[in-house]
Amino acid sequence: MVGRIGKPHGIRGEVTLDVRTDEPDRRFAPGTTLRAQAPAGADRRPTALTVARARWHQSTLLVTFEELGDRNAAEAARGTVLHATLAHDEVPDDPDEYYDHQLVGLAVVDVDNTPLGTVKALVHGSAQDLLTVRTTDGRDALVPFVSALVPEVDLGAGRVVVADRPGLVSPFPDERSADGVTEDEA
Repeated sequence: MVGRIGKPHGIRGEVTLDVRTDEPDRRFAPGTTLRAQAPAGADRRPTALTVARARWHQSTLLVTFEELGDRNAAEAARGTVLHATLAHDEVPDDPDEYYDHQLVGLAVVDVDNTPLGTVKALVHGSAQDLLTVRTTDGRDALVPFVSALVPEVDLGAGRVVVADRPGLVSPFPDERSADGVTEDEA
């Protein structure tokens, strides 16, 4: 997902865009075709939109799409989610950034190289992104994708290092023994 169409700007089909990518100049370059997903319950809308022009107005990205010729078409497209199709070998410009498809499926290990699971998905939050880790015992754990908790991503080795803490990926130590008796009761 690279953006969501907002309200119309002017009468010639230009729209505001809620940008959801770190590379807006790359994703909204003239001639780029994006997959378009209309909101639930919307009338028929284009399944693809081609960028005719993009410009910044203060801190808002304004985009004109070839398929939206006037204000009425722009208003009808409001809420449409835009997705970019990336080549499998495409990488972000910044070496410390990753596309979702690069991370999904990577092995997750702790700092001692003990297997913790695999990356199942990436959840894009408003404050930070979260790695969804499918643990070795079949649970799903959410790990904030910040350098303090994820100090290393090694795409070549196919692994992500997580500075695990009890309750983050591995469960809290069980206070009961296998027979259900606490240490104090024994």
